[in-house]
Amino acid sequence: MKKTSIKDIAKLSGVSVATVSRVINNNGRFSEETRKKILDVIEETGYQMNFSAKSLRMNKSFSVGILVPDISNYFFSDVVQKIEEELFELGYSTIICNTGRNIEKETAYLNMLRSKLVDGIIVISGVDEFVFHYDDIPYICIDREPLKKEKTIVISSNHYQGAFEATESLINNGCKHPAILMYDRQSSSAKERFKGYKDALKKNNISYNESSHLLLSGLEENFTENLQAFLERTDQVDSFFAVNDTLAMKLFSSLKELGEKIPEDFKIIGFDDSPLAHYSSPSLSSVKQNTDKIAQLTVKNLIDFISSGKIINYQTILVPVELVVRNSSLNN
Repeated sequence: MKKTSIKDIAKLSGVSVATVSRVINNNGRFSEETRKKILDVIEETGYQMNFSAKSLRMNKSFSVGILVPDISNYFFSDVVQKIEEELFELGYSTIICNTGRNIEKETAYLNMLRSKLVDGIIVISGVDEFVFHYDDIPYICIDREPLKKEKTIVISSNHYQGAFEATESLINNGCKHPAILMYDRQSSSAKERFKGYKDALKKNNISYNESSHLLLSGLEENFTENLQAFLERTDQVDSFFAVNDTLAMKLFSSLKELGEKIPEDFKIIGFDDSPLAHYSSPSLSSVKQNTDKIAQLTVKNLIDFISSGKIINYQTILVPVELVVRNSSLNN
């Protein structure tokens, strides 16, 4: 069957190719009667053109932009993939923008997404409060606080719960001095995990001291040296809660390099329950996030927002997490 061309549309509509092009791109001068005539012809010529006509009639692009700080991160890539699948089932395409945690790059992507007339935007994580200057585009935040809270909905794992349960699990397994390993940059999710960790210490009558409980990791190549100095300074540390599995694996490697054994000398719990947790030796205890639920809630709320044009009730939706205990934090 011959594919319909723009020339066929023009001929069937009784107008020029240029006029059809202006209507399809919604650019230039044409009467409402001409627009309707062309759209009617487009709808009659098959599914592909029917979708274009539907977009024009509803003033929608059926596309959604996703801002993600690091697509190589297990949690981010997992949730983005599931969001994309949910949106695809609803007839939406996605434009995935990897910002590299760069605020200038993020701003450039936002401007690009607006120029492409996306119907909505999903913003995933970030160190700073999300500032959005366009009131005409619906957006949903995952693990990131917006500056204008009345303008959106925030969907987040219960990071506080996960960190609290992980830390208390270490204590219940006999650890007297659990330390926390986290990045020197602080996202909203990391702050919640830090708070959960400290509250678990407090509940169990362990006094928090920054110099002996907090180990920070940046982009340094000498992590093993920093870890060794930390352990020499705080010889009571017997366990670690790492705020993600990547850091936990970094800890695994450095502790083994220093001749330490896991879990005999140090017990470790991570966060994210990435594939690394299953295949490490010993297997890593970790906090599992429900990425299926996060993706479903995000897409549902964004599509509702797009359809209604407003957030009905601002709220932060917390998705429960689950501590998965494996060999790295168990007693032998």
